[in-house]
Amino acid sequence: MTTAVLVDVVRTPSGRGKPGGALHPVHPVDLLATVLAALVDRTRLDPDRIDDVITGCVGQFGEQSGNVARQAVLAAGFPESVPATTVDRQCGSSQQALHFAAQGVLAGAYDVVVAAGVESMSRIPLGAAAGGQDPFGPRFHARYPDGLVNQGISAELIADRWQLSRAALDDFAARSHQRAAAAAAAGLFTDELVPIDGCAADETIRPDTTAAALAGLRPAFRTPESVARFPDLDWRITAGNSSPLTDGASAALVMSEQLADRLGLRPRARFHAFAVAGADPLLMLTAPIPATRKVLDRAGLGIDDLDGYEVNEAFASVPLAWSQELGADPDRLNPRGGAIALGHPLGASGLRLTAALLGRLEQIAGRYGLLTMCEGGGLANATIIERL
Repeated sequence: MTTAVLVDVVRTPSGRGKPGGALHPVHPVDLLATVLAALVDRTRLDPDRIDDVITGCVGQFGEQSGNVARQAVLAAGFPESVPATTVDRQCGSSQQALHFAAQGVLAGAYDVVVAAGVESMSRIPLGAAAGGQDPFGPRFHARYPDGLVNQGISAELIADRWQLSRAALDDFAARSHQRAAAAAAAGLFTDELVPIDGCAADETIRPDTTAAALAGLRPAFRTPESVARFPDLDWRITAGNSSPLTDGASAALVMSEQLADRLGLRPRARFHAFAVAGADPLLMLTAPIPATRKVLDRAGLGIDDLDGYEVNEAFASVPLAWSQELGADPDRLNPRGGAIALGHPLGASGLRLTAALLGRLEQIAGRYGLLTMCEGGGLANATIIERL
């Protein structure tokens, strides 16, 4: 039986997603081309063998428009015969690219495929793709006449429903920075990072962050309009317990286990199970909970069978609510820090989580690991990998 394996995964450092950030001068095509070239160099793979390059990107607008994956494949120097496509499942776009890659191998449609992701949030601002237009339409509005809300307010609604205090959120955020700083100092990110234009380390980690300092920040999404709609909320989501705007790119090499053996490549992990789920689009960020339950059921595993889990820290309330619902071990949750410290370059984040999870499993000789992330519109992907 064909099995799909993860041979390698790389990423750029996380750059602050605003003018002045370390990666702001880099065109998004060049961001992506850098990790694509590094991936084939590291694995000594002939790029002519690649059947497809599937890339996640959310802001498919301006410099990231027109199938950014194809532009990057050519910019990386790959043969013109290598095809590429760009997909959007919001924040889970590169995780979805990874699913499509592995599922294509399992189906026999691909022998060798690259999953990737890119987002330059400093050059393509959040929401720019809508161009000020209504992306929903009258039938959607008829179903949801009160309208949806931005993700920050969804994070507030989650904190309220799961009774997560401001102190708990700030403690979690501070711990994310502390864990990421410790991992960076120990060189745990070195193997996954591809330096670019003089940037060799994550720019978003703040080692001196404390919960006491975060407690002084004001709620970021408390406006007269939001208070009028949700008058009973305590308003506890801040810039400090949320992920920052980030620039970055990532890429992973996927193939059949049999072909990897023939090519003399040592796979790092096997794909064990996949799931995708939808949930309430107003709460929006809760879908990792049903997605996790779904993927565990498909894998025949329980939460305690997992040696690590990466749950994207779009906002601190998301992994905390997930952990509460699943009964997860906090020591196994984002042990190298998460997006609050390491950034969230939307389309590239799924593979950043993959790199973190795989590195952690290898460090502790663990077997199974889970990654899941919330996505705009009330969606989530979940993936279980098995370290080899």
